[in-house]
Amino acid sequence: MQTWKLKTRQTASFAKSKRRWKTRVFGIVLILVTLGSMVYDFPAVWNRGADFVNAKTPIALSKLDEKAFRLGLDLQGGTHLVYDADMKDIPERERAVALEGVRDVIERRVNAFGVSEPVVQTTVTGNAYRIIVELAGVLDVSEAIKQIGETPVLEFKEPGAELDREPTVEEKKQLEEKQKEHRAAAANVLAQARSGADFKTLLEANTIDPNGAATEGKLENLIAGTPLMQAILNSWTRVGSIVPKVVEDENGLNIIKYLGVSDSEEMQLSHILVCSEGKTGCTSGMTQLDATTLVNRLKNETTLQNFADTAKQYSIDGGSAEKGGDLGWVSPGQTVAPFEQAAKRTAIGTISDVVESDFGYHLIYKRASRPVKVYSLQRIVMPLADIFDIVPPASPWKNTELSGKHLKRSAVQFDPQSGAPYVSLNFNDDGGKLFGELTSRLVGKQVAIFLDGNVISAPTVQDAIYGGQAQITGDFTLEEVKLLVQRLNAGALPVPVKLLSQQTVGPTLGKVSMDASIRAAFVGFVLIIAFMILAYRLPGLIAVLALVLYAFLNLAIYRMFGVTITLAAIAGFVLSLGMAVDANVLIIERMKEELASGRDLPSAIVQGFARAWSAIRDGNVTTLVSATVLYFLSSSFVRGFALTLSIGVVVSLFTAIVVARLYMQTLFPPSVLRLPWLSGFRIHKS
Repeated sequence: MQTWKLKTRQTASFAKSKRRWKTRVFGIVLILVTLGSMVYDFPAVWNRGADFVNAKTPIALSKLDEKAFRLGLDLQGGTHLVYDADMKDIPERERAVALEGVRDVIERRVNAFGVSEPVVQTTVTGNAYRIIVELAGVLDVSEAIKQIGETPVLEFKEPGAELDREPTVEEKKQLEEKQKEHRAAAANVLAQARSGADFKTLLEANTIDPNGAATEGKLENLIAGTPLMQAILNSWTRVGSIVPKVVEDENGLNIIKYLGVSDSEEMQLSHILVCSEGKTGCTSGMTQLDATTLVNRLKNETTLQNFADTAKQYSIDGGSAEKGGDLGWVSPGQTVAPFEQAAKRTAIGTISDVVESDFGYHLIYKRASRPVKVYSLQRIVMPLADIFDIVPPASPWKNTELSGKHLKRSAVQFDPQSGAPYVSLNFNDDGGKLFGELTSRLVGKQVAIFLDGNVISAPTVQDAIYGGQAQITGDFTLEEVKLLVQRLNAGALPVPVKLLSQQTVGPTLGKVSMDASIRAAFVGFVLIIAFMILAYRLPGLIAVLALVLYAFLNLAIYRMFGVTITLAAIAGFVLSLGMAVDANVLIIERMKEELASGRDLPSAIVQGFARAWSAIRDGNVTTLVSATVLYFLSSSFVRGFALTLSIGVVVSLFTAIVVARLYMQTLFPPSVLRLPWLSGFRIHKS
């Protein structure tokens, strides 16, 4: 019997020791997560350290992307516009769809002006249909306002020739004379460059390249085979010298200075591209949060074996998706810088982490690599006339009599056999006749549909269509069909918009607001730290460490998912910080009650967290419900407040219940927590 008891004690001691080590490992992981979040939130600190280490030691540390947080217009300055949509001529049941169509048109018009991350939202209050446009970082939007205020224009066009007619003999002679003048001017500049004239001065005076002055005419990452490089190689031009002849290419006449050659690599790549609203050329309709969520899920699910199938299903890159994302051999400089740099860092036969570019979010599969020589040069681009300088070019599409005024309605329909979605078009009597005539002479050709001068669809005519009813079919997703219908109706329905108010926040005022907000949040955080340590001593310090992780995790989520930070969003963050503190206070007070009832310290910690959970849960759930209602039933700044409050509440539940408990059990030995003057606990001795 004594032997059995001894083994039981040893077994219990071993199990207790094993649990303690597991807890310590989790605690260490949490500390590493805290440090990792801090580096992710403030990459500039890491980069300065990396520069120092790289300069002083043989260690080569990678530097992080210092992309700033996404700020709202109240923090970085910008313009806030409110429009009223006139719905008096729209049937009430169709007004919501019409409003969304106009919102889409306005968003595309704003994007065409290169506005960074615009916010376009709609609100309906009674009979007031409003569109709110926020243009962060933009102060002079007079031209954008003019374009936004125009009623959407829907046009149907047919293919047109590049030239309506052959040039006449006289026009061809004029072209020859013009080209002769241009070649003589280029030869004169070449002679000056070869005689020692300053190349930069010649460039500034003569180049027609719109980016020539900014880039000093430099081209890098060129490979052999291009006309410019072949001219250099064929003429045996030395580095630093001028190519002895003028080189013609599609840009015009080039005077070239050879700058140098270096080693690089060509890569055989495939990729998956997921885009969101605001990205260049993106029409997916996904928000940034949805896009990042999807691409991170694909990152976890995609393997080398299913990469091609995943690209076909999810990638929006029309040029490569059908080929399983295959980009072939990619030369240096052929892709945007973030994509190329990430591809170079990716090992052969592996898939990269998520890479963000101006076009969206990429997953890159690097299949192979081979060395290649890349060249750099400096050039002056001078004009060389073509036939379009003599004869005005015709558009590749020409107008027809059919327009948006003839389209009564478009709608989403489903094929009864396959269930595939398609777009149905319903024209009025005049429109039906015009559409019948148009389709009868264009069988096998395309009819382009333009909205505000941009092609939104160019279906091929299968048969002549009469009667005013038509369909646009294809390999569409339901979301693509909905978007096309929305845009067609936006151009078909006369929904004029009127600017009600324009508010401009200057960058100086925005910076003052941001500095004041950051200062207020920092002071509030410091006061909370002081209160917790003074009131609760060592347990308060442990709660503060959990709050530090809470703050870093919140900021990391803001950066990861592109949350727009506004004054209201900062208020939501600060409020959630107060709730996180409240949770820690409840836990510590519960622990005191358990100790007062006679429990020992380990069980008091466990029971303190367990008994405080119900109150913490109920308080946070009610806050989440309120924040959810605010987010979905409000707009603009209030939504930012609701979003950051919700994120903060969820993160605070994790840090208060999980992180604080692990810190309590791992950071300090039990003997320290038993000291009343240090812990504030009154432990009864049995």
